[in-house]
Amino acid sequence: MKKNLPYAAFTALILLLCLVPSLGMLLPEQEGAAGGNQTLSRAPSLRDPEGNWNPNYLSQVQDYAGDNFYLRQDMITAWSALNAKALGSSITEDVVLGADGWLYFADTLPDYVGLNPMSDREIFSAARNLALISEYCAEQGAEFLFTIAPNKNSLYPQHMPALTLPAARRPHDAKRLAEELDQQGVRYLDCFALFRGQEETLYFKTDSHWNSKGAALAADALNDALGRSSGYFGGPFAPQEVHKGDLYDMLYPAGSVLETDQVYGGELSFDYDAPIRSAENLTIMTHGGGEGSLLMFRDSFGNNFYPYLADSFDAALFSRSMPYRLDLVSQREADCVAAELVERNLRYLIQNVPVMPAPCRGTESPEGFTVYGSGVNFDLEPSEDLPGYTLAAFSPALSFRDFPAPDADSPMLVSASDGNYYEAFLLEDGAVGLYLPEGVQPLGVACRSPKAPGL
Repeated sequence: MKKNLPYAAFTALILLLCLVPSLGMLLPEQEGAAGGNQTLSRAPSLRDPEGNWNPNYLSQVQDYAGDNFYLRQDMITAWSALNAKALGSSITEDVVLGADGWLYFADTLPDYVGLNPMSDREIFSAARNLALISEYCAEQGAEFLFTIAPNKNSLYPQHMPALTLPAARRPHDAKRLAEELDQQGVRYLDCFALFRGQEETLYFKTDSHWNSKGAALAADALNDALGRSSGYFGGPFAPQEVHKGDLYDMLYPAGSVLETDQVYGGELSFDYDAPIRSAENLTIMTHGGGEGSLLMFRDSFGNNFYPYLADSFDAALFSRSMPYRLDLVSQREADCVAAELVERNLRYLIQNVPVMPAPCRGTESPEGFTVYGSGVNFDLEPSEDLPGYTLAAFSPALSFRDFPAPDADSPMLVSASDGNYYEAFLLEDGAVGLYLPEGVQPLGVACRSPKAPGL
């Protein structure tokens, strides 16, 4: 009996340790913050908002327990550190372990290795959509500028793990898009050349974004492209260990290591029109010490980018909305409109219809265009964002199979019941979308195509 006592004690200890995560959930305030971009399940309720029994209660309890067991974040952090140090592997598919402590976002790998590039038609479509935006801004008296925030491994590939790259790769989508934008006459700020021209590293090691000094460099370049002058990149900057990288947070949600950022020490003079919770706010409105009005569409790269521009303009609105709300150009009386989009998300440009009236191209279809009406079915939806307009969308795959593929560089026009042709935004898989005046019905589409549909 005495011989078995140590084994029984050891077994009891193991069982007790196994119970700790579950029993710990009985302690108060155990719902912790998620690491990185993760969202943890919330505690479910027995009844739904209408007061009825919640039929999904048990499955929701399971999800809640899986996301919120006691010491979850600490255990994940310990397991991640063990895998990284002992095996050199990442426990999350979202993070790539690089050399010398560098981390990379896995979503940038297709761009890096040249997998699944955009087709020539998709590149043309993205550029054409930006050209329509630029045309609309000009009609409203505003300058338009587009820029791409480079993926970190596009600028600093030397820390990437060894990967087998295709022997023959097309130029990256960002480069191809820049060339097409030049053909379409869209003003473009080349942040790739801008950052490659700097000797110092201007991105974080454990984050997917540029640091504060890199943001200052981009802000100065954007101001210069808009005919303004600023010198934020000249500083002063002071190195401070204040930044917790988003990629680090994904790997080590309970970690506390902070990375050095170059913190701007100059004066930024601007006020918020309304309080914000964080730089992640969907909309940020400011008044600063500069002149003119800026409307800027941005993503997470704008988090440490917008304060410099808020200081540069008298009024500014920074929006993370997608699709782009071009109706705000007139509402804000914007002098300048800028759009910043990270390299890995360039397909967003062909996934959303910007909120703006479709440009009217007159009553005659252009020379070389063929009009197709039979079998063309549009989905119509009254617009809440653009009063007096209807969003019309057409997808060949949903209408008929024999619709011909347009030429790679062909715009798409929509014939309408008022006798006019309107140019549509070009979307993925041959779909189009546009905002038509209320009461105007779409009748067909027109494009350049190498073959007839046989309808």
